Amino acid sequence: MRTHSTTILTVRHQGVVAMGGDGQVTVGESIMKADSNKIRRLMDGKVMTGFAGSSADAFALLERFEAKLKDYPSNVPRAATELAKEWRTDRVLRRLEALLAVVDARHTLLVTGNGDVIQPTDGVLGIGSGGNYAVAAGRALCAHSTLGAAEIVRAALEIAAGIDVYTNTNIVVEELACES
Repeated sequence: MRTHSTTILTVRHQGVVAMGGDGQVTVGESIMKADSNKIRRLMDGKVMTGFAGSSADAFALLERFEAKLKDYPSNVPRAATELAKEWRTDRVLRRLEALLAVVDARHTLLVTGNGDVIQPTDGVLGIGSGGNYAVAAGRALCAHSTLGAAEIVRAALEIAAGIDVYTNTNIVVEELACES
């Protein structure tokens, strides 16, 4: 799925998971807003989500994901799987065009409308139009710098913003402590 939307990056590094996103909202070829926050904390701050794609669709998915978290409060992978199943099989939800990145102290997950719930091997996950650029930069910084997770996310998103026209440098980064 090729999205022209935003960039969200998560990095799990040195006992911390950080998630960041840029602030650009694009409608067609126009920048409509430069300082949007696409990172949301759920479950009293214990779960972070980031979204890319249509804003209305993403908010609808976030609302449903939050309901699934209430059904499975200590099991983020199960809540994500239940959302993905519902998203894939429901006639209305199937048409939603968005991706969700979800993190908690133990998991980093990509949730898609195809029914996918994917946990990256290295704890680095990017979504949106600049996601692959941010992932490449994030992996390089994890391997070859002494930066912490939040600094890696910020630097990688700045690199992505220099390449992808749908990503800007109004970056918001949040972090959580990891559990092994």
